[in-house]
Amino acid sequence: MKYSFFLILFLSVKVYAQKVDILLIGVSHNYSSYSEQDFSGIYSKIKKFKPTAFFGEFLSKEDERLVMDYWCKADNSKRLKMLMNNRSITAALLPKIIDSLKKLSLLKPKDYQLKTDLAHAYYLNQDVANGHYQFWQVFNNLRQYPDTKLESYVNKLLSPQLDTTGRSMKRLKTSEYALIAFPIMQEMGISELLAMDCQDYDLNWSASWAAFDAKFNVFRKDTATLHKKELKSHLNKINEGFEKYNSIEKTSKNVTEWLNTEEASAISASGDFYLPEMYAMNNFPKEEMLSKIHWWIMRNKRMCDNVVNQARTLRKGKVVVIAGANHRKYMQDIFKTMPGITVRNINEIE
Repeated sequence: MKYSFFLILFLSVKVYAQKVDILLIGVSHNYSSYSEQDFSGIYSKIKKFKPTAFFGEFLSKEDERLVMDYWCKADNSKRLKMLMNNRSITAALLPKIIDSLKKLSLLKPKDYQLKTDLAHAYYLNQDVANGHYQFWQVFNNLRQYPDTKLESYVNKLLSPQLDTTGRSMKRLKTSEYALIAFPIMQEMGISELLAMDCQDYDLNWSASWAAFDAKFNVFRKDTATLHKKELKSHLNKINEGFEKYNSIEKTSKNVTEWLNTEEASAISASGDFYLPEMYAMNNFPKEEMLSKIHWWIMRNKRMCDNVVNQARTLRKGKVVVIAGANHRKYMQDIFKTMPGITVRNINEIE
């Protein structure tokens, strides 16, 4: 018994001590309104990094079941009900069916009807990350090789034309996953996307935001007469930042690289959290703002924990983390405080 205890302790320490090298990429969630993007530099850097796993901003299937409400819970529930009506599979059978379809898909990598079946099963299992990965492979193939029979099968089983809100099949087509993560994962033979998101604090975040906005609207009216010039100067600085942000989005072919700069992070943060120098202004709702910041940091910390814990459990020493650009700076700073973790900005790789 004593030896078993020390063995478990040794293994626990070994897992905890395992080093993880992280390539963190801040991205846009929708590239549809940008000028045509050149992702060749991003692809080249990822391949040079040689990751063995990719993490995306999705809830795990376990968390999806446990979190009762968050910003796109209703959209995911609607998809789940729709796909269950298209083809019902009991929860007890799903793991075996997914395992069987994965094995068949490896044997027949060009069978896109199989991939459609696998996408459907993943969605029913509330694994949206990998439902999307399989669906992307199907629609990407259809774009290159039109097939009316396959398209009809996809429409009947997945109803992508009806999944249009939240983290939907429609949104997927112009997302960071369709344009960055999935193409390079497919090329590198990485078969699944690992989920890292946390939505445990979404209701707290929303409540803090509402409380801040209510007080800020009062503050803004009062300050219009008390400190009109000071407030106007701060708000102009924020607006000037977003004018530059919008200009780069409209004209640059390398928006993703810019999103990973300190300049872009500061502009993004000013949209949610205004400017730190505003917090000292008389009657500014500082406590409500600090509450917003607290819940945002809590979410980002849990996302970092999810990455590191899974990477160590699965013994993945080099991983790519894809997150919305607003997360990038916060996650990078948190990763830097974690023992045994090395984090790299995409712009640091030559």
